[in-house]
Amino acid sequence: MSTEEHNTQKALPDIHHGSYQFQQNTDSGRLLGIGTDIIGCDRIAQMLEKHGDVFLRKVFTPREIEYCSARKSAHQHYAGRWAAKEAVLKVLGTGWAKGIQWTDVEVINEASGAPTLLLANRAAEIALAKGIRTVQVSISHCKEYATAFAVGVT
Repeated sequence: MSTEEHNTQKALPDIHHGSYQFQQNTDSGRLLGIGTDIIGCDRIAQMLEKHGDVFLRKVFTPREIEYCSARKSAHQHYAGRWAAKEAVLKVLGTGWAKGIQWTDVEVINEASGAPTLLLANRAAEIALAKGIRTVQVSISHCKEYATAFAVGVT
């Protein structure tokens, strides 16, 4: 690399006392919505027991059913996906209105295990109309609760 090329690169910021205040990066996507949800895993277990396959097919896609059903404590994984779907609808600002179906929001896992989202039908239409190009999600669960946090960016 020539000296001229080296001088055009931005220097790393000084970090004082182990902290740095990050500046808004105007070159990347804008945050357009956030959403979070928490649910008791026992609530999903009760729905599974009471309504079985009817509940599963109404709320989850075939891929979600395959993934969760193959897991130990499947109800915890279903609860995590439930929470993620609720969090996404908060990102969109719609709740379960405007023709959105449960299966319009699908949580799938990357090879690394990280959850990622696929939006379809009305959920995708609303996201695109709002300028949302990406929705990222984080899911966590334990024996008692499942929670998810989602952000929508341009």
